[in-house]
Amino acid sequence: MSWIHSVLFLFLTFPWCVVTGESSPEVTDDGAPMEKTEREALYSAIQGFVGDSWNGSDLYPDPCGWTPIQGVSCDLYGDLWYVTDLTLGLVHENSLPCDTSLKIKPQLFKLKHLKSLTFFNCFTSPITIAKEDWINFGSSLESLEFRANPGLNGELPETIGSLTKLKSLVVLENGFNGNLPASLCNLTRLQRLVLAGNLFNGTIPDCFNGFKDLLILDLSRNLFSGTLPLSIGEMVSLLKLDLSNNQLEGKLPQEIGFLKNLTLLDLRNNRISGGLFENVVKIRSLSDLVLSGNPMGSDDDDMMGIKWEDMGSLVILDLSKMGLRGEIPSGLASLKRLRFLGLNDNNLTGTVPSKELETLPCLGALYINGNNLTGELGFSRNFYEKMGTRFKASKNPNLCQRVVSESHQRCVGLKPCMMEKREGGLVIKQTWSNLKEKEDESSSSTGVMVTRHVLSNGFIWDLLLLVLSLVLVLYYYY
Repeated sequence: MSWIHSVLFLFLTFPWCVVTGESSPEVTDDGAPMEKTEREALYSAIQGFVGDSWNGSDLYPDPCGWTPIQGVSCDLYGDLWYVTDLTLGLVHENSLPCDTSLKIKPQLFKLKHLKSLTFFNCFTSPITIAKEDWINFGSSLESLEFRANPGLNGELPETIGSLTKLKSLVVLENGFNGNLPASLCNLTRLQRLVLAGNLFNGTIPDCFNGFKDLLILDLSRNLFSGTLPLSIGEMVSLLKLDLSNNQLEGKLPQEIGFLKNLTLLDLRNNRISGGLFENVVKIRSLSDLVLSGNPMGSDDDDMMGIKWEDMGSLVILDLSKMGLRGEIPSGLASLKRLRFLGLNDNNLTGTVPSKELETLPCLGALYINGNNLTGELGFSRNFYEKMGTRFKASKNPNLCQRVVSESHQRCVGLKPCMMEKREGGLVIKQTWSNLKEKEDESSSSTGVMVTRHVLSNGFIWDLLLLVLSLVLVLYYYY
């Protein structure tokens, strides 16, 4: 029976190969196969974007092997490789560039385990995205990004609302327009929603009550109009809210005060007309508060009535071009973390609390130009040197500067303050710096800097000024 055992041993140990009509998966050198239909779908989708001349022939043994495609990542499901991340466009120098005559092939939507899909600067010629196939990604896609695609136009596809597993939706600097689809309200798992730099219009949907995990909401640089939805206050996890550069109007809803974790609020360049301070000061976590360019010039929004010490986390405070009235509150000195303070182009009056503002240890930029401030700036030389060109106070007709140096005076853009000194029956008015120099001169000085002499009766005698100057010169010489 020994020959029977020999035959049985060979039968069990020989590597038999059974050929069937079905496609067998390709096996990479690390032992994991990639399904042929998955590879074919990927290659066809890429060809649609980069052109048919690309065939992946230089990849070995497949896109998930030793020579992967830049922008393609894979993961194992069971014992097979599947594409999970796909980025199209020149994100990196060795990324695959998109062709000008690209097209979205249906094979793209057959990548059934795709989690992340990004289009970067691909669509440069006008194109409208079809809406039918997006539903195929409903069970897998977690991140979808359209970045810098000026050719993308039309409305955002309604079927994107079927991607209920999305955690990140970024539609940044494209050509999309029209109203936002109501189906966006279904994406309640989102942690980041960025729709900035498009041409979206209409009102902002009032459906944020279910967005409990949203951290970033950026709808800036669009054409949104109307008032802010009341449900905006229910995004309890929100960290950053940017609605700048739109056409929003009305008062800010008091519900915005419920955003206790908010660190950035940017509403610049809208038409919001009131209630900003009343509701915003409740958000003590704010580090960046930018409200510039909203018409709030009413007495109800006087800065003096705000408890600035309750907003001690502020780093950036921009209240420029708002028509604000009243004085600059000295309470701003309690903002010890403040780095930027913009109060320019308002209707602020009164004196500048120079000494208080100079105590701010982190302040690196201060703009108070374009107001009706009066009196004398009392900042030190060290303050001007620290600020450099990041301090502006010009266009305040009744505000003057105690000149510490000519370069600082040019930088600030104010007239020098005049000081009075009486000599007999004359009132001598000089710039503060000239008066100081005169007081420090030794008895051997050969001249006196006199800028203007005014008789006590108020008349200016130019001839008397000339004669007096000659007398003083002769006096010092003889």
